Amino acid sequence: MSLPNPRITFLLVFLAVIFLLGAAFYLEYVRGLEPCPLCITQRVMLLGVGLVSLLAFLHNPQFIGRRIYGLLVSLWALGGLYFSARQLWLQSLPSDQVPACGPGITYMIDAFPFLDVVKVLLTGDGNCAEVQWTMLGLSIPAWAAVGFVGLVIFGAWQAFRRQ
Repeated sequence: MSLPNPRITFLLVFLAVIFLLGAAFYLEYVRGLEPCPLCITQRVMLLGVGLVSLLAFLHNPQFIGRRIYGLLVSLWALGGLYFSARQLWLQSLPSDQVPACGPGITYMIDAFPFLDVVKVLLTGDGNCAEVQWTMLGLSIPAWAAVGFVGLVIFGAWQAFRRQ
């Protein structure tokens, strides 16, 4: 049995990222769920995976290039996994240990210095501890973690496959 074409698999990952980001925007704009700073950071990591996958599809690299693109996908996905794990940790804290909730991200961008906004995006706040939606018993960051694990594996597979 032959493995799927590397170029096509990068395209499929790009399309999956488009679907996942579409689902995130659906939950935000149609269902009214407000994304927390860590949610936004996870979206950026997912976008990084998507852009690398799109570039790999368009470039159609050979062995070395495929390795580089695969490792880049894994790195972006590892970043996303870190931030989803951090959010899961915040959600697991007892209510008296959850950090204080901050203002909305739009307000922060308008009112606070850039580095303060970046710090909140990278560490989260009390808003990140709230579970707003679940499916099959898993919260959004839990599903994100599952997806990021799959993307890390995919990137490593692309980087080290022989064909």
